[in-house]
Amino acid sequence: MLCRSADLIAEARTSGSGIAAFNVITLEHVQAVVEAAQRTGRPAIVQISHNVVRHYGGDVMPLAAATTAAAASSRARLALHLDHVEDVALLHRTAQCGASSVMYDASRMPDEENIAATRAAARWAHEHGLFVEAELGEIGGKGSAHLPGVRTDPGDAARFVAETGVDALAVAVGSSHAMITRTAALDLDLISRLRDEVPVPLVLHGSSGVPHATLRVAVEHGMTKINVGTLLNVAFTRAVREALADAPDLVDPRRCLTLARGAMTEAVADCLTALAPPGPPRRGRFPGCP
Repeated sequence: MLCRSADLIAEARTSGSGIAAFNVITLEHVQAVVEAAQRTGRPAIVQISHNVVRHYGGDVMPLAAATTAAAASSRARLALHLDHVEDVALLHRTAQCGASSVMYDASRMPDEENIAATRAAARWAHEHGLFVEAELGEIGGKGSAHLPGVRTDPGDAARFVAETGVDALAVAVGSSHAMITRTAALDLDLISRLRDEVPVPLVLHGSSGVPHATLRVAVEHGMTKINVGTLLNVAFTRAVREALADAPDLVDPRRCLTLARGAMTEAVADCLTALAPPGPPRRGRFPGCP
């Protein structure tokens, strides 16, 4: 069923379980998230990034339509989110494409310009009933999240949230975008201090590089939304390589894509299981879901 991101995030924050958010590129990515969420009984957020929209010629609607259709026909509780949106034009497509939340990314700008642009984006989004995530400073991929200079300062983060009015904040605590090995070391003390200073849910980008056990501990220290993308792509491409190595003359892509979808489903299920709280999955009706 298609839910609101705000409700899934609020539930995760209240329960201390965390909510996994998976970046998708193809229909197979979407199907993997849906199948894994159904299998584990865990909610999830499906994310389409601005880079993926560029890959599809600047049109978010086809992949978004496929995602919302898959979510609506699923037993799992799923929400659609637009990730790392860098311009107002795509921001303004958020509600039209069926997403209930957006990460507006002005972090490449100087701090004061980031604040002004994010404040305007949040104001517009709230007028349209959307949940807004933003980012202060750099998270790996734009620098190095392993350097002290790109850790998020709790005081700066609290000020940023107060001045912009965003609903969630992505913070730099040691993870990095596009990691293909799970070797990132998170600053758990910093996460706790950010949780105490910042009044909105915290978001961990670059979670593909963080071991599952560390992600669980990060949630216990105050992280709520856990973004995962590269982990799915690693599973996808490994499965395709193995399929082509086993059958060099293979020309029908469906065999490769079927194997890739299965590999991604397992990767997503592992993440969802790692973040699940003790006890059976919750059932029944939830706010923001049919």
